[in-house]
Amino acid sequence: MRKFEIGALVELVRAHGVTVAPFVPPIVVEIAKSPRVGAADLASIRMVMSGAAPMGKDLQDAFMAKIPNAVLGQGYGMTEAGPVLAMCLAFAKEPFEVKSGSCGTVVRNAELKIVDPDTSASLGRNQPGEICIRGEQIMKGYLNDPEATKNTIDKDGWLHTGDIGYVDDDDEIFIVDRLKEIIKYKGFQVPPAELEALLITHPEIKDAAVVSMKDEVAGEVPVAFIIRSEGSEISENEIKQFVAKEVVFYKRINRVFFTDSIPKNPSGKILRKDLRARLAAGIPSSDNTQSKS
Repeated sequence: MRKFEIGALVELVRAHGVTVAPFVPPIVVEIAKSPRVGAADLASIRMVMSGAAPMGKDLQDAFMAKIPNAVLGQGYGMTEAGPVLAMCLAFAKEPFEVKSGSCGTVVRNAELKIVDPDTSASLGRNQPGEICIRGEQIMKGYLNDPEATKNTIDKDGWLHTGDIGYVDDDDEIFIVDRLKEIIKYKGFQVPPAELEALLITHPEIKDAAVVSMKDEVAGEVPVAFIIRSEGSEISENEIKQFVAKEVVFYKRINRVFFTDSIPKNPSGKILRKDLRARLAAGIPSSDNTQSKS
């Protein structure tokens, strides 16, 4: 396919009996949400690999319902580090049942630790912090940019990834969000990916992105850009109420902007800087972004 289209994907899977499928996050969302995909349509698939963005449990469950004969493995990595650092079903030290949200265990030629982003102190298991990696596959530095290199790789050789995550009791890695994307509401930390995972479970929401918006009182507040499902007229207040029932007070959505598209890079990562630029410009854009109650 030169351009992704859900119907064409289903036909190609059927025609070629596809058994292994690497899917970027937008395709995962489309399969999970599309009424055009039934459990029998992708029955030949036995394994799915996904990465580039965290996948919430609800999305994973909805996605797996469409591919009932498959196992799902998420991965984690970055260009500066190899690029693969962890991959479910690939680098496990011994076989294990794939956990929802897990990226598997770190590759065997690398060390991983979780640190407090403010103090760099090492954190224990199941405590979210910045993921740091050390090993022979780590880059030497950024070309002709010693300052960026110094800010990324510390004196002990640890590469600070800028990703927030944690390691559980079985050495499995879970990604929470990008450190720089965390919304700071009155001192509380709000991961946008967590809210996005919740929002797309609503049947009237096709896709969602959450970013920070400046606020004189709170410092920052979370706001959502929403693509409605076809035929939906869901309102801003309905979305706010839906989220408020599921999260603590400081994670509630402050504003909702309806849009026809959400900017993403080729690997499916949301381009939050583009959405923040819309906010800075006063919102209106070429796709008629609007906020309604």
